[in-house]
Amino acid sequence: VQLQASGGGLVQAGGSLGLSCVASGSVASIGAMSWYRQAPGKQRELVATITTGGSINYANSVKGRFTISRDGAKNTMNLQMNSLRPEDTAVYYCSARILLKSYWGQGTLVTVSS
Repeated sequence: VQLQASGGGLVQAGGSLGLSCVASGSVASIGAMSWYRQAPGKQRELVATITTGGSINYANSVKGRFTISRDGAKNTMNLQMNSLRPEDTAVYYCSARILLKSYWGQGTLVTVSS
């Protein structure tokens, strides 16, 4: 499976940004998909996860501001980010789970200015 993330950029605090992740390859085998992020000098953290059945979990820090969605027909996963804060600045990665293995996209940079 190959994952291609896009949509990052520079936005002012309080603004919005949308990320997309397109999967290719053995997409029929994909289970849960997730967004992670890694801020400078910090460990990678889970932002949101969506299962094939549509169950969703968010990190507490993004609840109420971020929305994850998934379009199986288009093999895409999206992350709508609203009310962005400077602490949301990070490289965002999409990830797909197939059985016990995780696949990763290349990351897209989101910078939120204060």
